[in-house]
Amino acid sequence: MPLSAHASRFAGLALANITREYPNFPAHLITSADERCEPRRLHPAFYGAYDWHSSVHMHWLLVRLLRRHGGTPALPDTGPAADVLDRHLTPANLAVEAAYLRDRPSFERPYGWAWLLALAAECRAFEDAAGARWTAALAPAVAAVDRLLADWLPKATYPVRHGNHPNSAFALGLALDSGELSAATDRAVRERLLAWFADDHDAPAHWEPSGQDFLSPALSEADALRRVLPAESFAGWLDRFLPALSSGAPCALLDVPVVSDHADPQIGHLLGLTLSRAAALRSLADALPDGAVRSRLDEAAAAHLAAGLPAVERGDFTTDHWLATFAALALDPVAHG
Repeated sequence: MPLSAHASRFAGLALANITREYPNFPAHLITSADERCEPRRLHPAFYGAYDWHSSVHMHWLLVRLLRRHGGTPALPDTGPAADVLDRHLTPANLAVEAAYLRDRPSFERPYGWAWLLALAAECRAFEDAAGARWTAALAPAVAAVDRLLADWLPKATYPVRHGNHPNSAFALGLALDSGELSAATDRAVRERLLAWFADDHDAPAHWEPSGQDFLSPALSEADALRRVLPAESFAGWLDRFLPALSSGAPCALLDVPVVSDHADPQIGHLLGLTLSRAAALRSLADALPDGAVRSRLDEAAAAHLAAGLPAVERGDFTTDHWLATFAALALDPVAHG
């Protein structure tokens, strides 16, 4: 089922969440008793959807739906979405966001950074006056992220491999896909991914998932290497990294996760894992030649997508504020770079 079949419902979720200021979980260090910490004051563009990164990627979802499906029967009324984006993605609002990022070099590193780049890429691809406005407004924040990445990468001796927001492979892969990085930073990202992961082999796939993963460490790494290794080398690397795929042995990464409590904020992360795995499995399959491994990955991607999609619209803010983004990635992965 294409993303267009879900466009109206996903757009409604995105609109409801990016304009909802509370409840809110700000990742903000309070430095004095008289500091004002209202979400809308700290983040005039990205105050909603519970936390900053979710707000950014739900904006991304909204622009993506407008760009790919605006004006079609799936999303017949683009006005409300465009109006909210015009209110949020202004030069004044994004100047505050850019300054916040520059002043706090570890804030949302690297997950939120990558989603901001992805949002900018969607706006740039939205080829009309609105897209140009949003792209121009986002430019200072994009420049801030580019500089922050360039400064951080030489110090990032080791990758973060666990299946939550700090995961290095997922964020840097998303950053590369955006096409928004400067040439020097793009090169530094590619070099760091290769330095971290090119020699990896025999990934402990049987350790996955952890109890609150929304990313697969192994699949995120493989998907990142897909982006930077020559196509003719990738299949061999994947065979060394996940030998069970070609041997036909059981592989836990292909089994749909069990989610015992959808409403629990941490256990519910596994719903996102189901969808992020679907996206990664599909992308990995598309990078391989026809054969048994590709077929196994395609079948697992379909099973994960079928299990994850029904959870996207539950009427529960715990998942409604973020999960549709990962459904969109699973339904319609697109690289801008």
